[in-house]
Amino acid sequence: MLARIIGELGPWSWWVLGMLLLAAELVMPGVFLVWIGLGAILTGALSLLLWEAGFWTWQVQSLVFAASAIIFTLIGRRFFSSLEAASDEPLLNQRGASLVGRTAVLAEPIREGRGRIRLDDTFWVVSGPDLPAGARVRVASSNGRDLQVEEA
Repeated sequence: MLARIIGELGPWSWWVLGMLLLAAELVMPGVFLVWIGLGAILTGALSLLLWEAGFWTWQVQSLVFAASAIIFTLIGRRFFSSLEAASDEPLLNQRGASLVGRTAVLAEPIREGRGRIRLDDTFWVVSGPDLPAGARVRVASSNGRDLQVEEA
């Protein structure tokens, strides 16, 4: 049945598939089906031009569709990633990185490279040179969980 429908629609079957994918994007937004739909529409446009050509078999059409969908996806991804606006809070969900540059007093001494500081309401495990409790340190970097400190 599907082969009969595709045979009757001819080159327009790619256009129908492309429009169905674009309509599905409206139902399931995520800007992914758009690129696949554009690949189908491009394949449909080529099919209108090349339908009678002997080399334009369903295998070639499928390869053109797959390649164009991938190319459209890569181009769209690059285009939309360049449109991302700079955030006024770039470190919002990176708490450790937001602490870099702050100074604190050691709550526990740094022994054998490990100690603890208290910043705001949290105790943080720190690594750095051996220092006594009460020494002032500056946060130099963060690896997400631990902070690297140096003497302030």
